[in-house]
Amino acid sequence: MDATREASLQIEVDRLTMAFGSHVVQRDVSFDVRPGEIFVIMGDSGCGKSTLMRHMIGLHRPAAGRVLYRGEDFWSAAEDEQERLQRGFGVLYQTAALWSSMTLVENVSMPLQEYSVLGPGEVREVASLKLALVGLAGFEEYYPSEISGGMRKRAGLARAMALDPDILYFDEPSAGLDPLSSRRLDDLILELRDSLGTTIVLVTHELPSIFELGDNAVFLDAESKTMIAQGKPSELKDSPEPKVRAFMSRGRL
Repeated sequence: MDATREASLQIEVDRLTMAFGSHVVQRDVSFDVRPGEIFVIMGDSGCGKSTLMRHMIGLHRPAAGRVLYRGEDFWSAAEDEQERLQRGFGVLYQTAALWSSMTLVENVSMPLQEYSVLGPGEVREVASLKLALVGLAGFEEYYPSEISGGMRKRAGLARAMALDPDILYFDEPSAGLDPLSSRRLDDLILELRDSLGTTIVLVTHELPSIFELGDNAVFLDAESKTMIAQGKPSELKDSPEPKVRAFMSRGRL
């Protein structure tokens, strides 16, 4: 690969095949993500969107292919190098995955306690700042059960941001939210990208989020078990692939 082009890429997924035993989920998936981009992984339910994200963040080893960060092959790296790369990721899971027995500030503090050299007071200060960035100032001592679903997603985002990652991964962030909460979360994602310059990989099937947030996107097809389209969401609505056009026009016909 040309050195200039490689330097301009944050993530490269190269001919990736995902499989569990003999069951292939997706094969020969390739795409690039540039710094500061919001990249959307989309497709119908069951196509392997979340599975692809888990392969990208190091939770599942691919059957074939590579995932590169700034040209460094994650799955060929030594374990300590993989851990170093993973510390550059922040992940917001579909359920927010907060510890129910901990307050919001305690949840956000966990990565800082584990991976930083900050003292207890500094950890709390940084955790409170992250909560303030997502609009949760004053909610530090609340438990997840005491706040709304949208607020739990924002608290999960604050935890994902705790270590100032270069890349944020979102797995169906709008799942379970009402339209207003979903829109507020989309606005927050855009605000964070614009203010912090963070690269964002977004797994979703929600059309409003795809069109509002996506700079670039890939479409995974469950039937053929591979990607069948890539490009800007505004262009993919006119894709020559009927499945992609149908997906991008839901509710618009």
